[in-house]
Amino acid sequence: MKKIYANATEALDGVLTDGMMIAAGGFGLCGIPELLLEAIKESGTQDLTFASNNAGVDDFGIGILLQTKQVKKMISSYVGENAEFMRQYLAGELELEFNPQGTLAERMRAGGAGIPGFYTKTGVGTVIAEGKEHKDFNGETYIMEEGIFADLAIVKAWKADDTGNLIFRKTARNFNVPAATCGKICIAEVEEIVPRGSLDPDAIHLPGIYVHRIIQGDHEKRIEQRTTRKKEDA
Repeated sequence: MKKIYANATEALDGVLTDGMMIAAGGFGLCGIPELLLEAIKESGTQDLTFASNNAGVDDFGIGILLQTKQVKKMISSYVGENAEFMRQYLAGELELEFNPQGTLAERMRAGGAGIPGFYTKTGVGTVIAEGKEHKDFNGETYIMEEGIFADLAIVKAWKADDTGNLIFRKTARNFNVPAATCGKICIAEVEEIVPRGSLDPDAIHLPGIYVHRIIQGDHEKRIEQRTTRKKEDA
């Protein structure tokens, strides 16, 4: 089975459709599938629903798809760095489904495990719980959350072999693993593709059985908020 593709556009060929749900890895701007997001923008695909920790910033990450009005709905836990997101939401142009961060990760993980729903205490008594089933266990109230089953998962890894085994680097591991598992098709962009057998099996974070297509490319790795100290006087 061919898994390695020449570029993001080729890897997405025949996969994108209007109205689809996409699970995207990344946390802030760390570990986001920036090349695949750019190719989705260039494809012109419309009415997309994204399940992602956040929407990037105005000119990077999912933010570039907000600028072109290709996103219909966001399922996210944090959206505070994106002014265009705020404008579209307040104007009623964008649907938003807020999820606590751990709940979002578990919804993706559950979908990847074939679990349609689970109960959690997070969000009980808040707007998050409105319209959701409540159930008591051992005297405590829980709400039911549904697993996320995406049409497509896009993730960014550090290394891959040609079978799709992936290793993520440090914080970039974040939402990438659960996002990858919950998509019917998973496309991974990586910094390096290494020969089969060269990865330590104990170091693999995501088995290749979850990954259908791989691309290698150069990444900007932009820093979301740079904090530095003032230079001390000599």
